[in-house]
Amino acid sequence: MPERPDYAALTRGQIAVLDRINAGETGLPVVQRMVRLAQDVLGGRGAGFVEYLPGHGRIIAATGACAGAIGRRVDRADSRLRGGRTLLVPLNSLNDEFARQIEGGDLHRMLGARCEVGDTIVGSLHVYFGEDDEEPGTEHHAVLELLATHLGRLYAVQPDLPVAGDADQARRQENRDLWVAVTSHELRTPVTVIKGYADTLKNHWDSLGDEGRQEAVRVIGARAGELARLLDRLLSATSEDGEIGGGPAGPFDLPETLRSAVDELPADLRRRIVLHDVPAELPKAYGERDSIATIVTELVTNAEKYSPPDTPIELCAALDGDTLRFRVTDRGIGIQPEHVEHAFERYWQAGSADRRRHPGAGLGLYLVRRLVERQNGWVSLRPRAGGGTTAEVRLPRA
Repeated sequence: MPERPDYAALTRGQIAVLDRINAGETGLPVVQRMVRLAQDVLGGRGAGFVEYLPGHGRIIAATGACAGAIGRRVDRADSRLRGGRTLLVPLNSLNDEFARQIEGGDLHRMLGARCEVGDTIVGSLHVYFGEDDEEPGTEHHAVLELLATHLGRLYAVQPDLPVAGDADQARRQENRDLWVAVTSHELRTPVTVIKGYADTLKNHWDSLGDEGRQEAVRVIGARAGELARLLDRLLSATSEDGEIGGGPAGPFDLPETLRSAVDELPADLRRRIVLHDVPAELPKAYGERDSIATIVTELVTNAEKYSPPDTPIELCAALDGDTLRFRVTDRGIGIQPEHVEHAFERYWQAGSADRRRHPGAGLGLYLVRRLVERQNGWVSLRPRAGGGTTAEVRLPRA
């Protein structure tokens, strides 16, 4: 860390951000640029911004050593930041999940500043330093306070902020109405197929032969699994706290579980899956093994929905510090940066045209986040370089 902040980089960076805003860039991309600027100017190993929601916060932008934490739900830090505008904290004195997560590297100190709109704290900006770095001085505190003030001001004037805030009541009611209509359709489809194949088995058992009977049973089983996953989505969506039932947590083999989840997918979808860089062995993950099939199905189905039928859907897994991660990547239309958090809301879809092209109840990604966070993990979306979307899930290492 330099002895003083890089004021030349601060000036250039602020001008660049203003230029982007004047060019029409809004919301999350601007926040991400501000976070990068904080890391660069203060010479940190990483930086992050936590947007505050009622009762908790979420890391919506991060750079450097903290980049893997995007999407992480964290405790609100109001009480720590109420005394002064900035606060320097040794990481080993913190008890929140995010601090423990990034402590796995050589990070040693966190300098944080609250971002306010009037008397409301809308978030907090954090820069992380290594053990060999000097302690940030008064100038570092002042610069971070300046950048946090800019972020607070953005929240006061930009329509795309907050990124993950509550939608207005009219839109919520509209989405509920849509949910009722589309869910009725989604329930009817697997039930109709199951009934049709069951009637075929009953009325044509002898003429089908062994191969025909086995195929009918396979289709019934696949559609029953689809119906069960849909019911999970409905149960989680109709609960205000989002709680859904699940099996006991424990260590499990992530690569083997991912391969099993792919094997359960419908054949036409399974053919598109490329198991890219899924090691034969990894340290055990800790969580609910049975939930992984639902998570993979939702992410892969989402990728299928928004990508051309002749393009691959890649699935990879790796160890990353104290977490195991897996990614589902498509080469479709991609997701706008300002939509990455809205995509996890109940009933949310990008717009009416999107609903017509890609019908659905808007519950899949909501369910994924609930399942992953229940296991002390987190999930995030981001645009893929070259087009498409990458969904990343991180789970604790056993």
